[in-house]
Amino acid sequence: MTGGKLTTHVLDTATGRPAAGLSIALYRVSGNSHKKLKTLVTNSDGRCDAPLLAGSEFKIGTYELVFFAGDYLRAQGTALPDPLFLDQIPIRFGMADAAHYHVPLLLSPYGYSTYRGS
Repeated sequence: MTGGKLTTHVLDTATGRPAAGLSIALYRVSGNSHKKLKTLVTNSDGRCDAPLLAGSEFKIGTYELVFFAGDYLRAQGTALPDPLFLDQIPIRFGMADAAHYHVPLLLSPYGYSTYRGS
């Protein structure tokens, strides 16, 4: 099915700025199987330069975004414990129809939240 798209963005709520340079991996999930589709890095606005999935790449199903928060936080020079409280943040979600799915991440060293945005 085509016509839908998937986007994301990451905001660093500890600094009040977009999380630039944060790596994100996108997986398609089927049962216990994960197939990595791509890895992206956020731009200066905390967004990816293009949709993660769009057009013929978009398919209904279950997906997982893995946000590499630990790498980002270390690169910011944030004082962090060892081991990190949050290192990799997986968010598994389903896309049931060909619509715009926006899955943002609000991030700090000790917490995060997400929602279906617009």
